Amino acid sequence: MTFDRPLTNKELAQRLGKDPATTLHHVRKLVAAGFLEAMPSRAGNRGAKEIPYRSTGLSWQLDNSENAVAVGEAMLHAFLGEVADIGLSDVDQSRLVVTVDPEELKQRLASLMDELAAQPVNPDVPRVAIYLAVYPGD
Repeated sequence: MTFDRPLTNKELAQRLGKDPATTLHHVRKLVAAGFLEAMPSRAGNRGAKEIPYRSTGLSWQLDNSENAVAVGEAMLHAFLGEVADIGLSDVDQSRLVVTVDPEELKQRLASLMDELAAQPVNPDVPRVAIYLAVYPGD
């Protein structure tokens, strides 16, 4: 949400439908981890000081080995929230059931995702988000 335009904690909380205090806690963790950076403070609507945050452009993969259900739910909710924001008409979807070794498929997809994540940011190329789920097709 903050890649193209910095957002304040209040703006992030509103877009996420979350409490601003809880959101600020997570924003601070993302700043500490290097995923967000604080921009210069500015005056808000009523003159109050507000700090916008911008994405640093880092990308990451979530390790869900310890708490797979919670991490999976968080990823799914993030995806659904993003789709709700942009509208389903702007989502290019595909679904395919295939006969393949699941581990081989996961390795090949992970290789592609790693390759894409390693590409340098080019401001002239549009950004896209990818949500990928592999599950039994029975």
